Amino acid sequence: MILELDCGNSFIKWRVIHTADAAITGGGIVDSDQALLAAVAGLGDLPLVGSRMVSVRSEEETSSLCALIKERFGVAVSVAQPVKEMAGVRNGYEDHQRLGMDRWLGALGAFHLARGACLVIDLGTAAKADFVAADGEHLGGYICPGMPLMRSQLRTHTRRIRYDDASAERALNSLAPGRSTVEAVERGCVLMLQSFARAQIEQAQALWGDDFTVFLTGGDAPLVHVAAPQARIVPDLVFVGLAMACPLS
Repeated sequence: MILELDCGNSFIKWRVIHTADAAITGGGIVDSDQALLAAVAGLGDLPLVGSRMVSVRSEEETSSLCALIKERFGVAVSVAQPVKEMAGVRNGYEDHQRLGMDRWLGALGAFHLARGACLVIDLGTAAKADFVAADGEHLGGYICPGMPLMRSQLRTHTRRIRYDDASAERALNSLAPGRSTVEAVERGCVLMLQSFARAQIEQAQALWGDDFTVFLTGGDAPLVHVAAPQARIVPDLVFVGLAMACPLS
């Protein structure tokens, strides 16, 4: 079995898959290294043969987690590294090492699944969009605050905006104009994300007409699907690219 890790700025997404067919044995999202070790250990005595990771953390933080996994489970971690070209996709950044690995692997995975031009919209802590042409050229993309960042900034800089997660969840039962602060904030942030997605699709249409595939990924992808009904929701898109970048047998 293989332990796969997507280490973001706020959370670690993980899953354990079978080596032969990639069937998922278990997985989840945790907020710390120790929580990750406990969650994986909770699956029992797994016959892990290896681990692979994509990380946007610092090198020190990434190395520390790799060491913990090696010590706890006895397997080395293969960490995806930036490259100029892989699997038919050419990195579009002027300095290819500056493109976030989560974005790069999402582009790899999307191009592999689409077999043609594609737009990846990743809706996590940040909202990101990346364009890959039919010939595999990564054309670049956009980054803006995602739902968690927008909510956090409003709570931090506006004294009267205070509400709990349960209230936030209830507020999203509708997108009608909010009649309370929580409704106004939560619905306003969702509408901004939906507008972001629509703008990316318009860009893609200007480039390629209708001959492209839209992928939605990230935790808030369901909130945006109504604005992009033609899109494919692929929650584990980064893991598709990770398997390509770090093959383990």
